[in-house]
Amino acid sequence: MMMKRVAVIGGLAACLSCGSSEELDILIQGGTLIDGTGTPGRVGDLGIKDGLMVLVQPGISIDAKQIIDASGLVVAPGFVDVHNHTDVFIANRAARLNEGFIRQGVTTIVGGPDGAHTPNQIRDLIAAFEDNGVGTNVAFYVGHNGVRLQVMQEDQRRAPTDEELAEMKALVREGMELGALGLSTGLMYEPGLFSNTEEVVALALEVKRFAGVYDSHIRNPVHDWIASNQEAMTIGERAGIGAKLGHIKEVGLHNAGLVDEMIAIVDAARAGGQNVVSDQYPYDAAAGRLTLTSILVFTGDPRRDAEMREDPDFDIKAKLRDPDERAQLKETSENGVDGGFAWIKAIGYSSLRIVSSEDFPELVGKYLSELAEERNTGGFDVLADLLLEAEHPVEVKGGIQEEAVQKLLVQPWNMIASDGGYADSATTAQGHPRSTGTFPRVLGHYVREKKLLSLPEAIRKMTSFPADFVGLRSRGRLAESLPADITIFDPETIIDRSTYEEPNLMPKGVVHVFVNGVAVLRDGELTEEAPGKFLPREMRR
Repeated sequence: MMMKRVAVIGGLAACLSCGSSEELDILIQGGTLIDGTGTPGRVGDLGIKDGLMVLVQPGISIDAKQIIDASGLVVAPGFVDVHNHTDVFIANRAARLNEGFIRQGVTTIVGGPDGAHTPNQIRDLIAAFEDNGVGTNVAFYVGHNGVRLQVMQEDQRRAPTDEELAEMKALVREGMELGALGLSTGLMYEPGLFSNTEEVVALALEVKRFAGVYDSHIRNPVHDWIASNQEAMTIGERAGIGAKLGHIKEVGLHNAGLVDEMIAIVDAARAGGQNVVSDQYPYDAAAGRLTLTSILVFTGDPRRDAEMREDPDFDIKAKLRDPDERAQLKETSENGVDGGFAWIKAIGYSSLRIVSSEDFPELVGKYLSELAEERNTGGFDVLADLLLEAEHPVEVKGGIQEEAVQKLLVQPWNMIASDGGYADSATTAQGHPRSTGTFPRVLGHYVREKKLLSLPEAIRKMTSFPADFVGLRSRGRLAESLPADITIFDPETIIDRSTYEEPNLMPKGVVHVFVNGVAVLRDGELTEEAPGKFLPREMRR
């Protein structure tokens, strides 16, 4: 039998000799194979045939249409991002490649966290992916906020009636029948903040029969962090399903040091048999890219407030100079409208840290509460005075202590996820560096530079661990006959480049990415292929 040897040179396949029709489509040679389970890597070869992985035994000569030289590179399962906000964006054909995550090595995203999606929204997104193609695989949670809003509509500031709760349960079941991975909640946001624990438990029980999980954006992550995490754990325990504490983080000066207590609580629960886990993005600031203007509440209607901010005739400084207007803005921003959501109410001045200011660079790193103390005034007045004095946007985020980031990162029950939004290299969009840097940052900064984690353990936290927890067991491993979702990166150069000032800078070090056996990134360049699929939950085997 004639052997085929094909080298990839300049993106083109050059046939060296031709032969058998049984050859592999692609042979990845000489890389360090790290299979995603946490076990040490080994140098070897991996094949792709008809979109599936083929494990190549050492010393075996095999035919292939294409050969990729992976010498010096790590060959890993494609990363699974179980807390991702790009799904709605990549349903548009122009954004379908999901560049910001493909360049990080992510091959599967889980959309619909924070309680977002109804079954109808999931159907619409699946249809869009089938029509347009999509760069990454996509799975979903069915969302509490979405179904509550659909059933109770504008009358949200109360508990549901028995009939309404029954409708909400039916919608959760419908979402699970579509293949959702579980129930997500956004208890910090409207309308979830108006619900109680009993309501969420009732809905989570609907997920149990489908072997789904519970994913929680906890209720009060800044002002009642420990108890809010415990509520999420209680919901999972009472429903008899796995519970994930979404983007776990110790936010704010007043929470400093509580991370040790939280770790002990999770350890105790797991020792008692509860399946509780968390996910984390590896940055020292939370929230998206907020300006001082964007965290103010004007009317309490998010759409109307957004329109006001974008109106060229809208003058926030004039409002703040008027004592009555300023007092009203303070009231709504600190307390919400009729007890509703507001950023300042949710985060607080002792958590809001200035991360960027062209006008006042000396204030970067300061919390608004620290400035208030220095100036002998209140937090809102600090915010208002900065807005009046600044000619350019002052950006703030919820501050997280780096020590707490590192303590959580090494916990074996804590997985890596971005909480990121859509980003591409063609635009300079507002956002958070996590949307382009999460996975390379862990591998470059915390593994290679800080040596907090071993490389196999970090990859486990990005692959088999999240995939197994949410019920995507055919993903997250290098194993025979599994779909060929593969990320190949240089362990010596991989790193994030994005910053709070420039969040869309793409990372370095990810060389090749395959989704369902098709190259979506080749030699660091997008191929424009969109072979991703909707991934329904896989029942436990």
